[in-house]
Amino acid sequence: MLLDIQTMGERIKLYFRNNMLFVIFVIITVANAWLLRYFTVGNIFDREPFIADVATVLFIGAFGYFFKGQNRYRYFLFFTILFSILALVNAMYYRNFNSFTSISLIATSSQLIGVADAIVFDVMHFRDFSHLWPVAALIFAYKNLSNRDFFKKIEENGRDKVRAFSTLVVAIILFAFFASNLSGVDISRLGKQWNREFIVTRYGLYVYHVNDMVSSVQSSLTNLFGYDEARKKFIDYFEERDNRPSINKYTNIFEGKNIISIHAESFQSFVMDLEFNGRELTPNINRLAQEGLFFTNFYAQDAVGTSSDSEFTLNTSLMPINSGTVAINYFDREYVSIPKLLKEKDYYSFSMHANNGTYWNRNVLHPSLGYDYFFYHEKDFELDEIIQLGLSDKSFFRQAVPIIEEIHQREENFYGTLITLTNHTPFRDIVEQEIVDFDFSLPYSYYDEELDMMIEEEIPFIDGTRIGNYLTSIHYADAAMGKLIDLLQETDILDDTVIVIYGDHDAKLRKGDYDRLFNYDPETDDILDSEDENYINFDFYRRELYKSVPLIIWTNDSEIQGEVDEVMGMYDIMPTLGNMFGFYNPYALGNDIFSVDENVVVFPSGNWLTNEVYYNTQRSEVKLINPEYHVSVDKIDYFENYADRLLTVSRGIIIHDLLAKDIEQKEIEGEEK
Repeated sequence: MLLDIQTMGERIKLYFRNNMLFVIFVIITVANAWLLRYFTVGNIFDREPFIADVATVLFIGAFGYFFKGQNRYRYFLFFTILFSILALVNAMYYRNFNSFTSISLIATSSQLIGVADAIVFDVMHFRDFSHLWPVAALIFAYKNLSNRDFFKKIEENGRDKVRAFSTLVVAIILFAFFASNLSGVDISRLGKQWNREFIVTRYGLYVYHVNDMVSSVQSSLTNLFGYDEARKKFIDYFEERDNRPSINKYTNIFEGKNIISIHAESFQSFVMDLEFNGRELTPNINRLAQEGLFFTNFYAQDAVGTSSDSEFTLNTSLMPINSGTVAINYFDREYVSIPKLLKEKDYYSFSMHANNGTYWNRNVLHPSLGYDYFFYHEKDFELDEIIQLGLSDKSFFRQAVPIIEEIHQREENFYGTLITLTNHTPFRDIVEQEIVDFDFSLPYSYYDEELDMMIEEEIPFIDGTRIGNYLTSIHYADAAMGKLIDLLQETDILDDTVIVIYGDHDAKLRKGDYDRLFNYDPETDDILDSEDENYINFDFYRRELYKSVPLIIWTNDSEIQGEVDEVMGMYDIMPTLGNMFGFYNPYALGNDIFSVDENVVVFPSGNWLTNEVYYNTQRSEVKLINPEYHVSVDKIDYFENYADRLLTVSRGIIIHDLLAKDIEQKEIEGEEK
């Protein structure tokens, strides 16, 4: 027995000696994937993703044996560089989106040009570059091994098909062992590719990206061959869904009135509760909320398209997609949208943005959604005051109001969307840019320079931090919003116009940002210990709930007021406004919030939220929002199935252009009748 162990030990040593470059390649690439999981999902002790990573690397590495000499080293170096870059990009992406990047997102990479400085100063961390260590390790190992005689002999032996096939067999055995532990749910989620965090957690980094590559090719094939199945699911869904127009106390309350929709960049709701020395951080938005209808439990449903996803979902009541973005990849589909439905009521629709018109493909997307005109950047605005990424919100609003006034005088009715810009990451120091020159005599123009200076200088624990700069930026954005209302009140526009204000998405704040703001201990100049009774645990679920953004419907005469605490998503805006303004979309996935008993907000990840629970589909985990609420398995299964069907149908509509075909079919049937 002892002899057998010694013999096996010698064989292992010999294998390592004769395959050292391959072994090093496997160790460093698997270790790097483990390191990424440690910094992101944290499941470093789970065997399944480890086995999957090892099997994938063995499978890919096996083909290196078909090369000889330096070509074998180049093969391993190529994949080491590729895997290292994947780890680095995923580390940055996860920090900002709590998800992992996709090959299909390459199509949106051009959008990074407009926010390149945000990436450099806000997204990249020095720690991310630690994922490049395998490249240096492999180069160092090869340089040292090249000087050894036995390694030179191995290189001279050339191709080694036996080792290649043997390694492939080991990889396949490991894959088979790994697959034997998968459940039907695991396999289903791998195929759908929605829950990226779950896939990396369960399958490892490399299986995820191989599957992502297959899914990208499959998506192109599905566009050609998956129509029938998608069409059937689409028909079944809407036949079962009661999508009749709502009738409630708000029905047609605003019919015939204009709409100005204000897209508030990165504006989260929790800032509305903040005060510094008795001064509100956001006095203008707070006042508008008090004077109008304020939806206190409202959530964006954006994916990788961030702002463009919110614009799309608000206007169509469809969900964004995770494979690329609608704005870039599927802008040319037929969508039933607010501008198109209002056009049937003789509304003129326009949108405005002080950034480049090609950013998120808006100069193409907005006309596709039915906007008659898109005012943007240098084409329509004088760039007289640059802050952050472009024209300041203050100057943008000042130049926008005369245009809106001219439209108001010319058109019988209008629907306008104003997209703000200044409160965009990377949240630089606003005070230093000397932009405080509001007219404080006007009721909504409140801007407190002293408060800003206190945030920046007198509260040292957030001075110069990301959260400190965000709060300062929010205070400016709030003041600019107040200035807009003042400018509109100087005209007669507000006499017959409804203002809709919505946060487009959260500010992508991290746990450390929240800890710095809410868990700072001035006595120790540090973060409170987690055992302290005053410590607020910003775990995954609290951070998800803190992503709530404001939604306000406001009129100059306070025609409707109050708070609505029913949970609501971006896809619920269209049917809710439709009931108020007298338009109807039979393909809406959201609900009129005033005509639903228990609403559910489905996120692109597959997670969903009700007033009572947050369900994390990646972890199959329920978080009670109301501790007294009794969660039944049947209720969870019902909403899980609901979320899955909704995402499937929405994806089918977008990818297969189902609305164009369905509308055309109904028109033909109508003509025949």
